[in-house]
Amino acid sequence: MKIKFFSLIGILLLVSSCKTYTVPVESFKKQMTESDSGQLKTVEINHPGFYSQSNSNRNLNYEANSIKSIEVFDKKGNKVKLENSPKLEMRITKKDGKKNILLFDTVIVQNDTLKGARSRLIQNLTREIALIDIEKIEIQDSGKVYEYQ
Repeated sequence: MKIKFFSLIGILLLVSSCKTYTVPVESFKKQMTESDSGQLKTVEINHPGFYSQSNSNRNLNYEANSIKSIEVFDKKGNKVKLENSPKLEMRITKKDGKKNILLFDTVIVQNDTLKGARSRLIQNLTREIALIDIEKIEIQDSGKVYEYQ
């Protein structure tokens, strides 16, 4: 009984600790196209969850966008500037109700299409979504301990 109680408390704390922000589709498109986010660069991050501590010097390399920050809105409607980092994840809700999760620092906009990675481990696992099909964009600071090296 105590294990279930503490597990429930832990899950609630984990879920409530992640801040979620929204950004209108047109604002997102404008910010991504004005910032040269389509210029990909190779980045390196730590990956504490995948590699054991004995292999702590092992990092992941992948292609990331060049955007420095993005303006979003918090739950109260206040404008917030989020710095790009490997901790940010995007939740895309399409007009048909389907949801997709992408890694924010891998997302680019090309020809009215949003393109991004769903995984850092399987780098070919990508998604392309027409901007016209997007109902809602949410960006979440996952709280993971990923950092650029």
